[in-house]
Amino acid sequence: MIVIKDEAAVKRMRTAGRVTAAVCAKVSQSIYPGVTTREIDEYAASLISEAGARSAFLGYRGYPGNICVSVNDEVVHGLPGARRVQVGDIVSLDVGVLVDGYMGDMATTVAVGVKDAGVLRLLAQTEQALQAGIRQACAGARLSDVSHAIEKVARGAGFSVVREFVGHGIGREMHEDPQIPNFGPPGRGPVLRPGMTLAIEPMLNMGRAGVDILEDGWTVVTCDHKYSAHFEHTIVIGTDGPEILTRLDD
Repeated sequence: MIVIKDEAAVKRMRTAGRVTAAVCAKVSQSIYPGVTTREIDEYAASLISEAGARSAFLGYRGYPGNICVSVNDEVVHGLPGARRVQVGDIVSLDVGVLVDGYMGDMATTVAVGVKDAGVLRLLAQTEQALQAGIRQACAGARLSDVSHAIEKVARGAGFSVVREFVGHGIGREMHEDPQIPNFGPPGRGPVLRPGMTLAIEPMLNMGRAGVDILEDGWTVVTCDHKYSAHFEHTIVIGTDGPEILTRLDD
């Protein structure tokens, strides 16, 4: 069932979104060569606690981290641990925060001393794909208009789209209906309505679209071990267009 949020719920989600964005921004700025993914996670945990919030991921379906930290060919759900970030790595951060009963969910990919133009282009085009999807999230549009816009940017740039993992509705639960694929034809699926809150999150690969899950049961990697990037925002559909909730105030 797709939940239409009232203004009181949207207000609480704005608060959760701001906290999520602030945590994500500070953690992004803290990544440097030599830091471990566990240290990144611990810093995120301290920021979430200082904000009076809770991690939405810790313990979710048994997930052991406060955030997801995925490096290079790790697409999503990377487990924090002893791995040290190196020059030339890209680090995807997926941050989920629970505030006053509502969720915020956001992802970004950080380049650490990357000089490879192709890798930098992957990050730029994944973020562009996210923005293209958000622009289509307007009242009266169809859900697959969002999906198609993301895929169009990805394929136009020569990158592949991960198909097994998708965006989703969000609110009191991290994953609500509807699922939001990052591919497909336009003009299909439910009609978007004001008050729908969605987490839109393209995952683009430099190589093939296929992915595997490691033996830890969580970490998703590209099947050919080429780099993958991940960007995400939580939005609400308004009468005048989409509002990004996980964006810091200017």
